[in-house]
Amino acid sequence: MSEALRSPLEMFYHWETSTPQQVFLRQPTNLQWREYTWAEVADRVRRLANFIRAQGFPAGSNIGILSGNSADWIMVDFAIMLSGHVSVPLYPSQDVESARYVLDHSETRMLFLGAFDMAAKAEEMLADSIPRVGVRGCCVRNDYELETILAEYEPMTESPVPDLDSIFTILYTSGTTGRPKGVMHSYSTPAKLGPEIINTVLQYGKERERLISYLPLSHAAERILIEMTAIYCNATISFSEGLETFAEELRSIRPTFFFSVPRLWIKFKAAIDAKIPAQVQANFGEPEKTMVREQLGLDQAHFILTGSAPCPADVQQWFINMGMELRDSYGMTETFAAGSMVQFDQAPIPGCVGKPSDGTQIRLSDAGEICIKTEKMMTGYYKNPEKTAEVLIDGWYHTGDSGRFDEQGNLWVTGRISEVFKTTKGKFIKPSSIENLFDTVEELEQFCVFGHGKDQPLLLCNLSEHGQQQDRETLTALLEAKLAAINAELPPYKRVAQIFVTATEWNPGMGLLTPTMKLKRMVIEEHYSPWVSANSNGNKVIWQQMESNF
Repeated sequence: MSEALRSPLEMFYHWETSTPQQVFLRQPTNLQWREYTWAEVADRVRRLANFIRAQGFPAGSNIGILSGNSADWIMVDFAIMLSGHVSVPLYPSQDVESARYVLDHSETRMLFLGAFDMAAKAEEMLADSIPRVGVRGCCVRNDYELETILAEYEPMTESPVPDLDSIFTILYTSGTTGRPKGVMHSYSTPAKLGPEIINTVLQYGKERERLISYLPLSHAAERILIEMTAIYCNATISFSEGLETFAEELRSIRPTFFFSVPRLWIKFKAAIDAKIPAQVQANFGEPEKTMVREQLGLDQAHFILTGSAPCPADVQQWFINMGMELRDSYGMTETFAAGSMVQFDQAPIPGCVGKPSDGTQIRLSDAGEICIKTEKMMTGYYKNPEKTAEVLIDGWYHTGDSGRFDEQGNLWVTGRISEVFKTTKGKFIKPSSIENLFDTVEELEQFCVFGHGKDQPLLLCNLSEHGQQQDRETLTALLEAKLAAINAELPPYKRVAQIFVTATEWNPGMGLLTPTMKLKRMVIEEHYSPWVSANSNGNKVIWQQMESNF
């Protein structure tokens, strides 16, 4: 390893001693901010690390974090590192079955608990044998309270430097098609990737960066783009108390770098559209566009990034038109989100995920599968060498995604190879190619095209907030017209026969989405199969009744 590489812990020691009075973390309560300086953070981390060491776990034991984002989350993460152990973050939206699997499979020795979606089923979800430590937001039974620990334990005085080849975290994948897999990353991953991101996306040296953390820190993208980026450039991280206050928090923080997923970009645009008609927006000059950026809290953001899923092209173009160069990116948990990105010197193109990042190679297999080789690669799947060997071949990670390169060398992600289905007519259908056409239907929130063994593709969907505000008759006519218009763009074998509108939005707790909000296509199709089968060959738009048992 190069001597120039420094682990996150070494960066922690650096800011602890060189900038002790600078604010590092900011936690809101009713829009009032509790600010933690580096000195305060270090003191709390060191006390907590002493508590963890006192438990006598073998070196390199796995310690879980099941919590929404907060200052405590970051401090717990660094305390786990400082005490010589490995963090195993769980998604706060993790369902009972997958949470039990992750905790059992990882042999988690201790669990830090904050706010999480399935708290009502905590006793079913969490084994009694795992000691629990309550942190901010915890409302279930626990064995230790964070504040009590901080009061009772002295700060750890040592500052050990970890071997860069040792494992520092295990990130479990969301499991769209089976059991979650534990992706192991060593300290060398953030040591290499952190400085690269700073040089790529931040306004290095102009002012101290302001970041906001609200997407799950259990996800690789938030972990590297927010937590690890902050530790390598000494940015401040502010947190959000929830959806009700998020808009005001964002305007208060005015982040200099902002990352989000398509669902939020869609909601941002919808909020402005609800206030200002599109024909009025079309005539906006720079003062009006500045007003929109200020309203969203993004007027100071010099780099704005989308990722995790495809952003609708019209939504991405809207942000570009408003003076917010929304850039796309592509990466995997297995590469700690390293992959490709539309960089500073490149104008964003809706739907394009740019060129390979520094130190990363991307190629397409003969079948059109995207393969990635990078120094930021996982060391493998935890306790699963067979699966590791399936996806890591000669140093290339086989993503399962299909893609293409344009003439300028830009990567375009075109779907999942495994999602292709075959109709009774013998035609192969890539569902994402049809779903992308429904992105423009603002009355719909989530949708899933399926049709294996059917004569024609079918669409399962549910309504957006905008759609819920309209009456059934009006919506039916609108959806029939949209369906006809979309089908007119498709060859006959791809045309959607019917739209099935479900009564409720899909969420991870139902088992229909992963914790990262990806569709579990086979599960969704099976879940609604009785209802769909009972209504096939009927009206073009079928509505599920709220009292339905399906």
